Order: sequence, then C-alpha cells, then structure tokens
Amino acid sequence: VQLVESGGGLVQAGGSLRLSCSADGNISSISTMAWHRQAPGKQRELVAQIISGGSVSYADSVKGRFTITSDNAKNMVYLQMISLKPEDTAVYYCNIEDRLWSYWGQGTQVTVSS
Repeated sequence: VQLVESGGGLVQAGGSLRLSCSADGNISSISTMAWHRQAPGKQRELVAQIISGGSVSYADSVKGRFTITSDNAKNMVYLQMISLKPEDTAVYYCNIEDRLWSYWGQGTQVTVSS
C-alpha cells in the first residue's frame, strides 16, 4: 500500500493550505492516522494525529491553526492549515498505522514566505 500526499505549495504568511493523503489500497484495523513534518536541519516531528476511537492531538506549535480529519472508509486523511507561519515550512508526511505496519507517504513540500 502506498500513501500519496497532495496539496502542498508556496503560500504567504497568514495563508491557508489543505493537505490530503490517500492510500492506493485498503488498510484495515487502522490504529492511527497522522501528519508529521520535517524542516531542513531538524528532526521529523509529529504535527497532528487521530487515534482509533476519535481522539485527536496536536503539537503545541500548531494548536488552533491546524485541523486533522479523516475518512477511514476511504483511507484518507486531511490536514487543514490556516494562519500559516514561515516556521511551518517543511516537508509534510502522511502516516497511517495498523496493528502490523506503519505506512508513510513520500511527503509534500509546504513553503511559507514572510
């Protein structure tokens, strides 16, 4: 199963983007769906995740600005980002986990200009 992200791009500070992630096959018994990001020279960090049962959590740096949603039936996960800041610039990765495996996308670049 491959994950494919889309929706990244270049946006001015204060702008918005919506990232989408789709799986090209069925993933059953999903335990978590998440978005991570990695900025140049920094470690990959968890941005937002949905845990089986509906619990949602966010990194402190994006609380109130980012919203993660999912459509489990379609194996899709979204990240709505508003009030973007230059420090949000990074490659954003989709991640879906089931009981046996952790799936990752190739990443989509988000660049926020000041």
